Amino acid sequence: MTTWPDLATLELLVALADEGSLSAAARRCGVAQPNASRSIPRLERRLGLSLIHRATTGARVTTDGLLVVEWARATLEAARALETGAAALRARTQAPLVVMASQTVAEHLLPGWIAAWQHAAADAGGAGAGGASPHDPSLGETRGISVAVGNTTEVLAAARGGEVDLGFIEGPGAPRGLNSVVVAHDDLVLVVAPQHPWAARSRVRAEELAATPLVARESGSGTRVALRRALAPLDVAPPALELASNAAVRVSAAAGTAPAVLSRLAVDDALRAGTLVEVGVDGVDLTRNLRAVWAGPRRLTNPAAAALLATAAG
Repeated sequence: MTTWPDLATLELLVALADEGSLSAAARRCGVAQPNASRSIPRLERRLGLSLIHRATTGARVTTDGLLVVEWARATLEAARALETGAAALRARTQAPLVVMASQTVAEHLLPGWIAAWQHAAADAGGAGAGGASPHDPSLGETRGISVAVGNTTEVLAAARGGEVDLGFIEGPGAPRGLNSVVVAHDDLVLVVAPQHPWAARSRVRAEELAATPLVARESGSGTRVALRRALAPLDVAPPALELASNAAVRVSAAAGTAPAVLSRLAVDDALRAGTLVEVGVDGVDLTRNLRAVWAGPRRLTNPAAAALLATAAG
């Protein structure tokens, strides 16, 4: 039977390459340095390779070690994917409905859709004599819903992998390989801090916006993809700052870091409060569709998913 390298040791080797020292790698991985010092030689013996060069100034990864580090990264990523997939399967057995939504939808629309769906199911369940009639199966089971949040790229990957019953995304077009339907519409808004020079202008040109580094969501977010497509074929400047949530982008823009482009849903409160100022953009259509996506048959076979979709699209 093949004896595989230990994942914890591979994680330690990757940390050593990233951190530059065995002590820092041990701290990052939460292991004692003596244990870390013994783990790497065992891996070297297992692979028959010299992975690190030891010197009085510390340890550095060898040329062969750098190649092993990259393979180790891929192995660890595959292990994480296995854990994530298993967790999703567990969720499916524990909840009749597993949903994943991109941030804007999850923060501003999905809670209302779920509440309306649950109220409709409760009303149907209490419509009979004495309020004891059976639950209407066409509305699905509303207990135990599992909701995850990610960016559009992550939602699409989960839907294609069968990890979710229903996904909601902000992408500008229908995704390939999945069923989809438009459930809502949204528009992106260019916003700046009140002290920003653009705050005194009613509009800017598309070329100005494209050339200006923005506070932006991470790569893969629906907001960022939609803006890039809206500005095409113009080249878009690299972000001044990249952040992983709408709230962080909004706060950073309000602090004067740089302009930002976000969903109107995400900035409406800040615009009313005056902490952000909306600036129009000439020659650019910043409207977009919000979509539900799912894998498998065109007709959803999960009654709860079908009922939630009907609520969202209603």
